[in-house]
Amino acid sequence: MPTPTKGPRLGGGPTHERMMLSNMSQQLFEHKRITTTVTKAKRLRPVAERLITFAKRGDLASRRRVMRQLNDKSVVHELFTAIAPAMDGRDGGYTRITKIGNRKGDNAPMAVIELVMEPVASKSTVAGAEKATEKAAAAPAAPVDTPADTTAEEVKAQEIPAEEQAPETPEEAAEVAAENQDAEFAGSHAPLESGEAPEGFSIKGNKNSMKYHVPGSRWYSGTTAEIWFDSPANAEAAGFQPAGGAAAQKISE
Repeated sequence: MPTPTKGPRLGGGPTHERMMLSNMSQQLFEHKRITTTVTKAKRLRPVAERLITFAKRGDLASRRRVMRQLNDKSVVHELFTAIAPAMDGRDGGYTRITKIGNRKGDNAPMAVIELVMEPVASKSTVAGAEKATEKAAAAPAAPVDTPADTTAEEVKAQEIPAEEQAPETPEEAAEVAAENQDAEFAGSHAPLESGEAPEGFSIKGNKNSMKYHVPGSRWYSGTTAEIWFDSPANAEAAGFQPAGGAAAQKISE
């Protein structure tokens, strides 16, 4: 038996205390939770958990030992067939005490003592969940198509890659145009000084990232063309890849 606590016992004597703890244990196993004073809940916890330990063994001797303390056979059956299997993966801590404030009248501190019936997660399951969370946090966000009526400012606010952003000043735009004066690929055209697309060329290419953008794609409006192509096929023949993947550029692989 658990070591008795110091101070006065519950009830009028040791026999009365044992009867009180047995009755409260029986009520706890029947209703899964009971409300009582904090003192009684703390004294009940080791007694109820010891009975659960006997029930987890499941043999005849353990059942007879429990029936010496609990006189309701239906509660004993519930303990051995329902409660004990639910505690199979738990190595202790079968009950939980929650304080709920003081009782009206005598101001006694009250608590709810209940059985912990939740399944226990294994260490391997917890470790796998943590690794999956870290992997999901480190994975880059998937590209999202932008509606056709989205403005250039809204596109730029959607985290356009730094190497594919439009130059912020006219001087930077002039430098980009100077670096790409001559077209060097089949089906391509050098940027015009006006910044407009050459006639028949609508595919924007970026030499730094070796990516191309088709009209209406996510970063098309916010990208300055360093070279223009007349078709995605010629852009890929020149070694350029679709920005954000084939799906983001609305072409089939």
